[in-house]
Amino acid sequence: MPGHNAFTYLPRLLVRDNFSRCPPPATLYFQGHGGTCRNGQEILVFQKIDCVILRVSDLDEGLAFYSHTLGHKLLWRTPDAAGLAMADTDAELVLHTKTGPEVDLLVPELAPALARFEAAGGERVCEPFELPIGMAAVVRDPFGNVLTMLDQSKGTFTTDADRNVTGVEP
Repeated sequence: MPGHNAFTYLPRLLVRDNFSRCPPPATLYFQGHGGTCRNGQEILVFQKIDCVILRVSDLDEGLAFYSHTLGHKLLWRTPDAAGLAMADTDAELVLHTKTGPEVDLLVPELAPALARFEAAGGERVCEPFELPIGMAAVVRDPFGNVLTMLDQSKGTFTTDADRNVTGVEP
């Protein structure tokens, strides 16, 4: 982007520990090294919204409302969370008993995306941490928006016939 050595930011909603909620999304671009495709076109830091997490006090009650009443199909379930399908997107609606609300943003690989974000003036809120499906980091942009970036370097959830998570498939 002409005249910018940074990004246009993709803010996120996050309540993780004591972080604050942030405004709705825009777009974030890499600039310079590591920010272009082989054909020279500029690429985005964030690939897509991976999921929208909503905090529920009781997972079964949340599923009764969002799945049984509103019709969102159950994709996977753990003791603390459940992923539901949304129409016209592969982003999931995740009901969680321990975190939320938040929007998780998918990156191709966490380490380079985090390095680009920090080089452009963003900062880490916490060190990268492992998820069952990959790596994640919570960051803050220069405007105070708190974001979660994650990759799926380990794969995606596998489930049994009842949609209980049984593992991760590369």
